[in-house]
Amino acid sequence: MKQRALFLDRDGVVNEEVGYLHRAEEVRFVDGIFSLCKTAVGLGYRLIVVTNQAGIARGYYSEADFHALMLFMRAELRAEGVELDAVYFCPFHPEHGVGEYKREHEDRKPGTGMLRRGVAQFGVELNESVMIGDRCSDVAAANAAGLWQAFLIRGTETDRCDGEYLMVESLAEVERWLVAHG
Repeated sequence: MKQRALFLDRDGVVNEEVGYLHRAEEVRFVDGIFSLCKTAVGLGYRLIVVTNQAGIARGYYSEADFHALMLFMRAELRAEGVELDAVYFCPFHPEHGVGEYKREHEDRKPGTGMLRRGVAQFGVELNESVMIGDRCSDVAAANAAGLWQAFLIRGTETDRCDGEYLMVESLAEVERWLVAHG
């Protein structure tokens, strides 16, 4: 069977967007994330989080803070029966970064570096994989990498994004799509 992945942006998809999330007490999971992930795993998808972390670049919190938060989030997901295969993050920002973090990087969406890391680590076939995001940069990364389908959750972006994607109101819509498309 072909190896495929459900690539998930973190903020706005896995957890509610709060702006530079770095404290466990601020984590609120998006409605439907647990069910979606369990369904996707049942259909043979790996679960891979791909997240730009401009808050690290800007000096708002450290990489250690990010890793500590992800340990907490992974434990909370695990308690709900969801095991992430990988979490890839990009701590760089070409304009607002501070010090070593002020630079462009292939991992920063709309770059495809984090998606290609899934290929390298797990043998994921991008043309069999799906991405869920809440920003145009997520759609652009999915399209540039040749993913099978990109979903954009309505609410964060005010204008239409360029590229090919399905606009959804909820993760339940994505879950139904995955089931319908095997």
